[in-house]
Amino acid sequence: MRQIIALGGGGFSMEPENLLLDQYILDQAETVAPKVCFVPTASGDQDNYIHRFYEAFKTLACHPTHLSLFQPAFNDLEQFVLDQDIIYVGGGSTRNMLALWKEWGLDVILKKAYEQGVILAGISAGSVCWFEEGLTDPLNAPLYKINGLGLLSGSNCPHFDGEIKRKPSYYELILEGEIKEGYAVDDGVALHFIDETLSASVSSRKHAQAYFIQRVDGEIEEVSVETEYLRK
Repeated sequence: MRQIIALGGGGFSMEPENLLLDQYILDQAETVAPKVCFVPTASGDQDNYIHRFYEAFKTLACHPTHLSLFQPAFNDLEQFVLDQDIIYVGGGSTRNMLALWKEWGLDVILKKAYEQGVILAGISAGSVCWFEEGLTDPLNAPLYKINGLGLLSGSNCPHFDGEIKRKPSYYELILEGEIKEGYAVDDGVALHFIDETLSASVSSRKHAQAYFIQRVDGEIEEVSVETEYLRK
């Protein structure tokens, strides 16, 4: 079974007191205390980000570790990745992250891990990367399309309700045919794909939603995705 869990926002990095989405990710593994590896490449492997990951996940039933490409602590990158139950990719610069992954061959390794049943998850850049295309936001510049790893078809727009530029930019690019139709995801919502098919949409925030955005007769159509609130 191949699984991807794509967070529009939320999780430990945005809601340190609300780990419902993080726990949901762990619950999808076939072991009581899964090995979960945080990949903070998109943030430049920021120490503070890594620290927050450990602070959160040490409170959950799992074995946390992290993968740094700036300060490597592995002997065999492929074996290290394939030994994990869950790969959890953090947010930041999608473009920089994908460039580094390609340089290290991590993009190919992650595809192999996916085929072998390692759960792939992530927030923001760590959500966009799994799709064919995504909407990314360079600092002080217009949002634009970026190509992902293509494990999931279509496009992805995280932070749909959390960043004011997201919605109009995504709509415009879809209308112009510059980006494929796809999923817009609010902060606090995670899309769970099993074998490349959307299986569930879950939320750590009561009114947060996900949507499938498509172009119909030259106009945008926003279709709500049924989302389950993960009550405490």
